[in-house]
Amino acid sequence: MKDKRAERIAEFIAPLRVEPGAKVHLAKDFDPARKSGLKNKRQGKALLGEGVALLADHQRRLAAEGTHGVLLCLQALDAGGKDGTIRHVMSGVNPQGVRVAGFKVPSHDELSHDYLWRYTCALPRRGEIGVFNRSHYEEVLVVRVHPELLDRQRLPGRKQSGKALWRRRYREINEWERYLTDNGFRVVKLFLNLSKEEQRVRFLRRIDVPERNWKFSAADARERARWDDYQEAFEDMLSATSTRWAPWYVVPADRKWYARICAAAVLAHTLMDIDPQYPVIDDEVRHELELEKRQLEKEAPSGAAADPYADGRRAR
Repeated sequence: MKDKRAERIAEFIAPLRVEPGAKVHLAKDFDPARKSGLKNKRQGKALLGEGVALLADHQRRLAAEGTHGVLLCLQALDAGGKDGTIRHVMSGVNPQGVRVAGFKVPSHDELSHDYLWRYTCALPRRGEIGVFNRSHYEEVLVVRVHPELLDRQRLPGRKQSGKALWRRRYREINEWERYLTDNGFRVVKLFLNLSKEEQRVRFLRRIDVPERNWKFSAADARERARWDDYQEAFEDMLSATSTRWAPWYVVPADRKWYARICAAAVLAHTLMDIDPQYPVIDDEVRHELELEKRQLEKEAPSGAAADPYADGRRAR
């Protein structure tokens, strides 16, 4: 019998999914202010709580099974809400089973390797959820908008820019993600789709609220001036790299609470599709456990229950 929750989640996230091979036009295809009929933030908070609880349950099973890993990639423009999404969506999971990696300007050592090397080094282990706060897609976004960054990568050959380079990188990234998926690591990709006006408002808040001043820099304003270039780069990236094994989801990000619900739903759907299970022990190990149980029951002090869990009660 199918899990009704899984069906509801699949229906909820379906409009966010970029179909493989589809040509994406962000302004036409995806509304950053969408909220799917949810009435208010209070209703959204309750739904997020349910999603976080669902994630916590499946993360425990993922860790216990130790067969699959999950990589969550978050991409967005500045002030898109990546940090808050990570903080809220992962609030209920065991931090020992989560790895978060952020990628800034590559170091000299990182530039001495291929462009995917530093991302490979940060991948989660089996049984873990890895989160990339910005990801390998920076190599076809920021580097595309600022092609001068390619000079530091010291690529061989004479023609290292233009459409041919980006097509090649899209292919390489798709193949890398297929390799990860074939080896048991699901790749979950979220683009937090923020409107230009909402970004302006969030930037002003960072300037006006002293506690948020540290989050704003002049570089943010300079990047905002390249808004159209980034939109074009995002559209091409989504069109070229949303695959059957690693599809993109475009998350409406103008309402932070709604974006977090969507992120939790996509991640929960992935874990429910994996359906990790607690390991089942064999008869020999079961017999050993029974022997150990009898010994522990004999050690119970006077007046204490021999086994507080035997009738379903929980011990303090």
